[in-house]
Amino acid sequence: MAKIFVVDREHKADAKVFAVDRDHKADLLYFEVDRDHKAKGDELWYFVDRDHKADFKIFWVDRDHKADVKVYRVDRSHKAKWKKSHKFRNRIG
Repeated sequence: MAKIFVVDREHKADAKVFAVDRDHKADLLYFEVDRDHKAKGDELWYFVDRDHKADFKIFWVDRDHKADVKVYRVDRSHKAKWKKSHKFRNRIG
């Protein structure tokens, strides 16, 4: 499951993440689900409000070159996928 918590300090994160403005620039296309039990794999994310509830912790960075993973939020769950091979594949969810 991909229960995601956004940390306030870079060193607390499992990965630094940058939100790109176009899907072709992304490593991962993710979809935000509305219930925690719907979070599956690396692609379907549910944001939690406490770090102890999270499977994975991220820190949003402001520049793409600082990121471990570049992501793009899609509007349909079936569009969510990894765009290329990546070291974080199967580690988020």
